[in-house]
Amino acid sequence: MIHRGDLVTVALQGDFGKPRPALVVQTNLLSELESVIVAPVTSELRNAQFRVTIEPSPLNGLKVLSQVMVDKLTAVPRAKITKPFGKIDDGRLRQVDRCMLVVLGLI
Repeated sequence: MIHRGDLVTVALQGDFGKPRPALVVQTNLLSELESVIVAPVTSELRNAQFRVTIEPSPLNGLKVLSQVMVDKLTAVPRAKITKPFGKIDDGRLRQVDRCMLVVLGLI
């Protein structure tokens, strides 16, 4: 079972199609849906307010300094998502939430 805040591996379509880590941002209340909303994670760092930097740690399972690409939210079929290999801490998840509000034009 995957939960909001989990880091999983997905293969997205298009330019971001290589297997890559992604952060599950969808609420746990929608666990019955066949798709999951994720934010891809990249090791190509940018100085952008809508990207959240994550340092590698045993909790998140990342190997290198990475960023959550909040500006690239996408829905993927559950069948294309691996089991979680890590999760981000609550503070970083709150940063992602704030970035999503900006990216989606909700503030």
